[in-house]
Amino acid sequence: MAVDQAATQQEPPGGSARTARVRTGWLREDFADRTRARAATLNQLLLGSVVFVLGILIAIGPFTGDVVLFFTGVVVIFVLTGATLVIPWNRVAFGWVAVVPAIDIIAITLMQLAAPGSALGLLWIFPTTWLAAGFGLLGLFAVIVAVAGIVSVLTALNEQQVTYATVLLPLVLIAVATTSHLAARRSDAQRTLLAKQAQLLRRVLERTRRQEQEVTEVLDAVDFGVIRIAPDGQVAVTNEAHGRLQQAIRSDDEESADPVGAADEVPAFRDDGTTRLPHEELPVERALRGEAFDGQVVWFGLEPGPRQALSITARRLTDSSGQDAGAVVISRDVTTELNALRARDELVASVSHELRTPLTSILGYLDLAIEDPELPDHLRANLDIAERNAERLLGIIGDILAASSSSTSVEASLVPVSIDARDIVRASAEALAPRAGGRAITIDTTGLEEAFLWADPLRIRQVVDNLLANAITYNRDGGTVYLGTTSDGSSSWILVRDTGMGMTEDERARLFQRFYRAAPARGVGTGLGLAISRDIVRAHGGELGLHSSPGVGSTFVVKLPASRSERNSS
Repeated sequence: MAVDQAATQQEPPGGSARTARVRTGWLREDFADRTRARAATLNQLLLGSVVFVLGILIAIGPFTGDVVLFFTGVVVIFVLTGATLVIPWNRVAFGWVAVVPAIDIIAITLMQLAAPGSALGLLWIFPTTWLAAGFGLLGLFAVIVAVAGIVSVLTALNEQQVTYATVLLPLVLIAVATTSHLAARRSDAQRTLLAKQAQLLRRVLERTRRQEQEVTEVLDAVDFGVIRIAPDGQVAVTNEAHGRLQQAIRSDDEESADPVGAADEVPAFRDDGTTRLPHEELPVERALRGEAFDGQVVWFGLEPGPRQALSITARRLTDSSGQDAGAVVISRDVTTELNALRARDELVASVSHELRTPLTSILGYLDLAIEDPELPDHLRANLDIAERNAERLLGIIGDILAASSSSTSVEASLVPVSIDARDIVRASAEALAPRAGGRAITIDTTGLEEAFLWADPLRIRQVVDNLLANAITYNRDGGTVYLGTTSDGSSSWILVRDTGMGMTEDERARLFQRFYRAAPARGVGTGLGLAISRDIVRAHGGELGLHSSPGVGSTFVVKLPASRSERNSS
């Protein structure tokens, strides 16, 4: 490993292929160095063990051959075995190891000469396979030459007639040696391939660790929290900013080991800061159910204590096969921004309230002036224009005051009764029919069904009027507005759908913000109507939803409780 690292540090530009070859050679040589001593010892011990057993058998049994010559060969093999145990083969040149099997061949030849008719020649298998497997083609060639030469000499010395048995032993020895050579080549190739793969895996692992470290450092450097949720709902990754946000919204005496559910311990509220957020609508719960959403604002903490607002976004992830791979939940602290918006609303409400009293007085005196019979007609016309604009200004001030009031005060002003939503929708349609007729827009009320509500009729009429007025204003000439009501017994719905210009995703995300007006084509009004309508609906325990696509139109859906019991349960 130290050699590999040194090679990596000294690798010149453009020399990656040459370096790889050199590195592969180093790996092979390093492996050979580590196994040379072990291979020599094991091969020689195996031969020595077989010869030791043969020596014992011959010593205690009858032997017709030359005992002195036989045991000379045995002693030579035993001496070589002892030498392989003490010689540090890793420190001597590689070629000197071949001396051991060469001497073994000579020793076995002496043993074969001691008993020419015996099968002691089979012992040549040990040194010949060692040479063929450990010394490549040169070793195999040496084996073939040695076996052929020795068998020829022994046959000539013993004056034996050449038969099939005479040729069989050298052929078997050469075949076994060739097989050992090929097996060793395959084994060496496999070891080299494994060494390359191990080196490649090490580089990939190091690169992956560096990338993981870089991603971690980047995530820890940003000021928004990041949670990576696995498909099984377990938290895979979190960053330091997420931990800081969770710590900020917990009480000082609270501790939590769950980085995702820590915020769940603190009371959570909708973006208005007062409506309690149900547990199933918490951002993490929605993400675990497989939902994806943008910019859900959640307030944590109770007043008058410290509170924090988070804007939370969830994105679903998919793997290479298109299967769900979990989600990423991103949270951002927007407390300062929302407090600034609240301060703005309070300032606007204060100013509007101060303007309301003198404006009411102005309208009163204008009415008196207009009713004066001696007033010339041209002055009366001017005063009528002033009165209309003053009334419009008074209406704008009323919208601002309504938008700046809290949902608690809106809810306190409600006088709910059981009413049929059809009556409210029909009355609104009749009141706005002249405006729609001026642009040849059709108001379709065929979708009205019986749908009872537990609600304040005046407030719900205000909501329907606003939605229907928007549907007419932003519709195309000659278009259609579809109105509908329905109920399932526990909840009732009011639907207002137009065939107008529709809205983009960015417009939909900001539509309910106070004072927001989208494109210049929508630049009419104060931008408060929808914000007020949503506050009224939520004060009734309902919700105002929107579906819209550019060029297709928009659909607003008002969901309200159908009875007092459903309102109380919600």
